[in-house]
Amino acid sequence: MSTTIAQAEPKPAATRRQPRRISKEQFLRDYSKREDGYKYEWNNGIVEKTSAMNQQQTKFFILLLDLLLKTNAYKDGGMLVMETDMDTSPVQLRRPDIAFYSGVQRPKMWAGENQVAPWVTEVISPTDKAEDIHKKLDEYFRAGVQVVWHIFPHAEKVYVYTSPDNVTICSGKTICSAAPALPDLEISAGVLFA
Repeated sequence: MSTTIAQAEPKPAATRRQPRRISKEQFLRDYSKREDGYKYEWNNGIVEKTSAMNQQQTKFFILLLDLLLKTNAYKDGGMLVMETDMDTSPVQLRRPDIAFYSGVQRPKMWAGENQVAPWVTEVISPTDKAEDIHKKLDEYFRAGVQVVWHIFPHAEKVYVYTSPDNVTICSGKTICSAAPALPDLEISAGVLFA
């Protein structure tokens, strides 16, 4: 007597739902004024949702603003802003946590002309994915950003990038510099996290 063992039919792989793509105009209309504790960015038609800066994280903005006020760039009309729209390519709109714009850029921004910040700072939260952080880093440099700071509050470290491959890791007494974007803006990591 022979026994036949029935083979189970392979189950179809779970299908992942593709995100809905929207136009930049629709993104700006539907997501520009949302105040729900999240930051929304537009990446090739896909809306990316991340945590907005919280009250604790705004301390970095205030500390950096205090430093900026002592620089030549501020005397020349430069400004520091939080979560302001910046097109990094025709299909990508980002809202860096903190960005510096020069005095030359400011009137162009106010006239509606996209400007790429020379110095960008992202405050990295525990929920940020490393792959996404690095993709955005590359994107910033392709767009013309000169310096990117990644602030890791829980580790009390700042990664200072002057290119996607050139990084200085600052902790304790190590000086974090915004050069070449802002040659006279620097702070020790210890003071930043105090």
